[in-house]
Amino acid sequence: MKLKTRNFVKVFALAAAITFASCSSDDNDPDDGPDAVAPTCTDGIKNGDETGVDCGGSCTACEATNPEESTTLTGQLSEERTLDASKTYTLEKNYSIEAGGKLIIPAGTVINATVESGDETETYIVVQRGGEIDVQGTAAAPVIMQSTGGEAGQWGGLVLLGDATTTEGVDATAEVGNFKYGGSNDADNSGSISYLIIKHAGAQINAESQYNGLTLYAVGSETSIDNVAMIDGDDDGVEFFGGTVSASNLYFENNQDDSIDWTEGWNGTVTNAYVLHTKEGFSTAVEADKANGNPSLINFTAVSTVGGTALQFKATSGATITGLSLSGYETSIDMKDDGPLANVVIEGEAGNPDNSYNANATVDVAIFDWVNTDAAVGSSILTGNLTNDLTLDASINYLLSKNYSVEDGATLTIPAGTTISAQVESGDETETYIVVQRGGKIVIEGTEANPVVMTSTNNNPGDWGGLVILGDATTTEGIDATAEVGDFKYGGTNDTDNSGSISYLIIKNAGAQINAESQYNGLTLYAVGSETTIDNVAMIDGEDDGVEFFGGTVSASNLYFENNQDDSIDWTEGWNGTVTTAYVLHNVEGFSTAVEADKANGNPKLIDFTAVSTVGGTALQFKATSGATLTNVSLVGYDTNVDMKDNGPLENVIVDGTALTTTEDDVFNGTTVDVTIFAWATGN
Repeated sequence: MKLKTRNFVKVFALAAAITFASCSSDDNDPDDGPDAVAPTCTDGIKNGDETGVDCGGSCTACEATNPEESTTLTGQLSEERTLDASKTYTLEKNYSIEAGGKLIIPAGTVINATVESGDETETYIVVQRGGEIDVQGTAAAPVIMQSTGGEAGQWGGLVLLGDATTTEGVDATAEVGNFKYGGSNDADNSGSISYLIIKHAGAQINAESQYNGLTLYAVGSETSIDNVAMIDGDDDGVEFFGGTVSASNLYFENNQDDSIDWTEGWNGTVTNAYVLHTKEGFSTAVEADKANGNPSLINFTAVSTVGGTALQFKATSGATITGLSLSGYETSIDMKDDGPLANVVIEGEAGNPDNSYNANATVDVAIFDWVNTDAAVGSSILTGNLTNDLTLDASINYLLSKNYSVEDGATLTIPAGTTISAQVESGDETETYIVVQRGGKIVIEGTEANPVVMTSTNNNPGDWGGLVILGDATTTEGIDATAEVGDFKYGGTNDTDNSGSISYLIIKNAGAQINAESQYNGLTLYAVGSETTIDNVAMIDGEDDGVEFFGGTVSASNLYFENNQDDSIDWTEGWNGTVTTAYVLHNVEGFSTAVEADKANGNPKLIDFTAVSTVGGTALQFKATSGATLTNVSLVGYDTNVDMKDNGPLENVIVDGTALTTTEDDVFNGTTVDVTIFAWATGN
């Protein structure tokens, strides 16, 4: 028995000697040989779960004795620390990476700010001057910083303080935390950020100061910021206070102040930014203030479903912007302090607040699929001037706010199934319309199964001004005639002018009254040329005409008119095109005519024309010397078939090859147009 005990002591002593010998180099030595087992713990403490060799004995409260291993982030970090993506971290009040410190956050790490009421402005992550942050997210595993409460403004977000220049000078004091920032090193490096999602930030400090999602104080150009999403912030998404840092691939969703804000002479670049506003009450997509450092925005797409202001410039601030696409904003540019528009350079020209800057998206939102948001664009506002080609999205409900003008050189394409609704307040009816200027084009790509619809939200006749197209063809009013609506210019010498194409379009509730003599129509065609194609168009419940031709050479086919309260087809100024296959229905009293023709006779043609009234009235009215060549016309139910209003020459009205000799001629018994070909418009 004694012998066995003695041998056990010897074995124990030998084992201890081996252990202490191996600990002399704190874990396995590379020279221990190929069979050495790599340790899984590098904290110098034996925690009980290592597969390799570690030193120092056991530890029952490792997190307490080793703060760097705690999952609670608070206080100061003065050394390098790497978080563990397998753990969820809790931010408790502020966590400051001090000068010389570095926080490394690997892909997939989640940091939750747990905030008690009243602590919102004390809860943030800040990287001091001389400190660094390294966010190593990936598209498959982004880093996430958010609040546990899930509400905007519950914490202060991520703040970086740099040593680059700012108009506030050296050692400026930040509006948050009284931190110091700013110096003379424009190439300062505060680290790198990649694939980071920041949610619920923007805590309110006071009426003038707030935190943002990402706040950059005099951050230098060697700092790398790429693929960052700022979502549901109560203040800005990102704000630049001076500095030279640039950023790329930024996504902003429903930040309630500004998405991108800069001041103090920031002069970096943001490349590929996408802004989405689906909640009312935000400030802007971009706000710029104070001195103009002339930063650049390259490929900037902003979308609002709730109107609002896109770009706001204060004091003398400005920017150089290329690849701008704005959609749904009521105001494109707001020069808040009447600063110089020359400082706002968009696509090489001074900014123009009259331009909507609607354009096809310059940033594909699909590049932000990694954000995994469920926000959707359900509606969008059309207003202002369109100066770039734009294709609408049939899945979006468009709201027309006042006028929307397709300018010379721009093309508006409207795909099948798109609906545009005029959102009209009382008094704005005559200011609300879509107009295609000379040199502009509209391409309506409706189909029988999915027509394009232009209507009003109030669903009342006369709610809005309809669709107006201005061309460069001839008119008896000459060149550069002035339209009775909008003072637009139209008319030229190019009878083959092309203003685009229209197919399967329904226009409802148009015909706003300008004055006793002038009104809008459903479709108004000013000197439109023959290369323009118009086919399958329905004008329904208009307060004035269905379609009116002011000179020009354009023709149209397959037109349906229902209860337009003035004339269904109206022409003047020598129009000499052709309407083929038209059906007019009147079953509401008080309309004017099925056809009204005025002024000089351009001898246009109506082929296969059917008009039906259940309430009497006048079918065809010719004023001055106007006339037409009519083939296969059927008139049913009118009290008067032909009215020569000014006793003009009957021989100008030719029916089936023969001039009228009397208004009582019973010659309008042609084959009726089959109304079922318009079932796509009537639903019957």
